[in-house]
Amino acid sequence: MNIVSFNESLDFNDKRIASKVILESSFSKEIRILLKQGQIMKEHKAPFPIIIHVLDGEIDFGTQGNVHLLKKGDIITLAGNIPHDLAARRDSVVRLSLSKLDKTERVEKVVSDS
Repeated sequence: MNIVSFNESLDFNDKRIASKVILESSFSKEIRILLKQGQIMKEHKAPFPIIIHVLDGEIDFGTQGNVHLLKKGDIITLAGNIPHDLAARRDSVVRLSLSKLDKTERVEKVVSDS
């Protein structure tokens, strides 16, 4: 058993999006993404299905020509290989659930390229 918190040490960065692996289990990787208002994760895609859960704040989640406003508490699933982007309307704490088969280095590259 592992008990961790997505709400501890929220170190928002004015210059870049902050991401951190919070928990890794036998079936998933749980990543916290901190976006300051106005920060954008450029369009990218994941090779496996993902789940995005907005723990705090508001983001615009763009995919397939549509933009979905996700607010605190909202959760969305997305199939693998679907291009998507995120833009923070407010300072936001986002939980990203990845397949165990996905690589956290891929997420770090998306964050650093955004």
